[in-house]
Amino acid sequence: MAGDATEAPLTYGSYLAVDELLQLQRTRSRPEHPDELLFIVVHQASELWFKVLLHELDILIGHLQGADELSALAATRRINALVRIVTAQLSALDTLPPQRFAQFRGYLGSASGGQSAQFRALEAVSGLRDDHFMHVLREHGPIPTIVQAALERPTLQELFLDLLRRHGATLEQVYSSTRPSALFLLAESLTEYEQGFQLWRYLHVQLVERIIGPETGGTGGTLGARYLQRTLQQRFFPELWEVRARFFSGDLAAPAVRSPADGR
Repeated sequence: MAGDATEAPLTYGSYLAVDELLQLQRTRSRPEHPDELLFIVVHQASELWFKVLLHELDILIGHLQGADELSALAATRRINALVRIVTAQLSALDTLPPQRFAQFRGYLGSASGGQSAQFRALEAVSGLRDDHFMHVLREHGPIPTIVQAALERPTLQELFLDLLRRHGATLEQVYSSTRPSALFLLAESLTEYEQGFQLWRYLHVQLVERIIGPETGGTGGTLGARYLQRTLQQRFFPELWEVRARFFSGDLAAPAVRSPADGR
């Protein structure tokens, strides 16, 4: 009878759509180069982690807007772990010698990592808004929807500084306190996020230089490693970095060191 058929039980493969997933690595080199599969998988895996990062950043933004610093701190802990995972993946491409990449690079056409809409959205939601970044976004045509949506949101720094105001605190007070607070720990966790992101950028520059050299242009028409070097100067949280220097310029007094007996 119609309708008597029962749905197949959920399995590991069907839940994760493994069969479909494993069909998405479509090499273009002919004959197929043995290193192209690695190249594709590293970049596809990165895009999956970018998707998770954007999801977790949405959660973080909600906690910041809700003035829930403890939940925001927990969110940044996960985000920082994800950044470390994405960064660690780059080491797989360190095993790709330049002469072997040259054998299939021509099959990539004009495809370039700089065209990753998710990565650009990560940069935008984290805080990039400068003229150079906006020029890079527009040089390949209309700004992707996911990136435009990120640009229309407050930056993470704006949200954090607004959180401080809602708690009646300033960045100077948070860093001058004799005891670490949740706001201080959150500020340091956000700094760790940027530090991890910058480590990814640095290792990516080193990877590109190792494989194609420092002066070779990128497949997407960019300046290659020379362009990537410039991104190392970008900051998501300039105010979180600037407050540190004030302890050494005389603008802020360092908090007194507490002795063990102070807590009695």
